Amino acid sequence: MKTNIALIGFMGTGKTSVGRALAAKSNKEFIRTDDLIVEVAGKSIPEIFEQNGESRFRELEIDVVRKVSDRKGVVIDCGGGVVLNRINIDNLKRNSRIILLTASPQVILERTSKDGEKRPLLNTPDRLERIRQLLSFREPLYKKSADFEIDTSNLNVDQVVDKILEFLKDDNV
Repeated sequence: MKTNIALIGFMGTGKTSVGRALAAKSNKEFIRTDDLIVEVAGKSIPEIFEQNGESRFRELEIDVVRKVSDRKGVVIDCGGGVVLNRINIDNLKRNSRIILLTASPQVILERTSKDGEKRPLLNTPDRLERIRQLLSFREPLYKKSADFEIDTSNLNVDQVVDKILEFLKDDNV
């Protein structure tokens, strides 16, 4: 039986906020893969990207996802690019139901604008166009990986959590 819940989706779709609330409501531990990557690397995500490149970040991500996938009874907030490596999804699927959180490009732009330099992939003059480009590439990967999808654009955190719990209620996750 799958006892984990893995949240996937683009940055700014609500994975962290929803993950924390979902973990609290379902009495599970909350794990944020980006936090574990920072811990392992000993530097921030922007520093990893700047000093070592995205490929090194993705290597660290694969290792972290493999380790957290072996845990039981946790809510996993996966980084937005977790779907770029099929090995991550294969590892997550072993013990997790995978929930895709989506939002419109405009909502993503609004939600990520307050994060400033914390989003290395959005350090560009036309952030909205960059969001659209990345979404266009990643969307098929997200959809192929997910067991369930929720558009968070017009929902609050509690509404999203309730939708996830309703979906999972027959799964004993």
